[in-house]
Amino acid sequence: MKNKELIIESGCTESQYWKDLWNYRDLFYFLAWRDIIVRYKQTVIGMAWALIRPFFTMIVFTVVFGNLAKLPSEGAPYPILVFAGTLPWQFFANSLSQSSNSLINNANLISKVYFPRLIVPSSAVIVSFVDFMISGIILLGLMAWYNFVPSWRIVTLPLFMVIVFAASMGIGLWLCSLNVKFRDFRNIVPFIVQFGLYISPVGFSSNVVPEQWRLLYSLNPMVGVIDGFRWAILGGSSNIYWPGFMVSLTLVSLFLLTGIRYFRNTERTFADVI
Repeated sequence: MKNKELIIESGCTESQYWKDLWNYRDLFYFLAWRDIIVRYKQTVIGMAWALIRPFFTMIVFTVVFGNLAKLPSEGAPYPILVFAGTLPWQFFANSLSQSSNSLINNANLISKVYFPRLIVPSSAVIVSFVDFMISGIILLGLMAWYNFVPSWRIVTLPLFMVIVFAASMGIGLWLCSLNVKFRDFRNIVPFIVQFGLYISPVGFSSNVVPEQWRLLYSLNPMVGVIDGFRWAILGGSSNIYWPGFMVSLTLVSLFLLTGIRYFRNTERTFADVI
């Protein structure tokens, strides 16, 4: 019997690369499931942490901005206003934290075999999406507690979920690529996440921002995403500043397209540098 030789190499064309991405979908599932298990392994309450963290964030912001600062709640119970902003922000922040280190954490795998490297940060974002879906249980509980019934706009929520997913992927691809070459980014990312929380309308409505600053404020892409979530969840009591939303949507699209391009251009050097 003749010995058969297996040669592992990347796709030679761009179209072949995306075909490889589909062919390696089992690896994508494995990495995502492994990260979910590792995250909650040997924890006493397991996946309940996905509920506890956003729940206490909501409580703190409700007390500070709702009870102490007396900021407007757009006609909805303040906890629901806050949690409608906490949901997309937690997903975005967790995605950046996980995806930025994903290539470094999988260095042994990347340096040994070929597979589309895009699978690694994508699986990290999917893990954060699982937490996002679990956290949605709190939102349903708050709506039941306050007898809050959303309007027809709730059917548009998947659209804004796609937008926050795109924002997480785009910026995550930039950060994980840069982190391979410049390890300083492992220290910069936590600062970006913490600073972003303060300048994003998570604990308050963006309507409190003076009108002349709204467009400039929307240069933070998460402003449009959070406003979109509130518009869909709170119904008629919430409005979107559409010029700012279009700015945020444009920036999200730009981050995603340039993030994929930069990742693909630097992907071939990962195994050498990492």
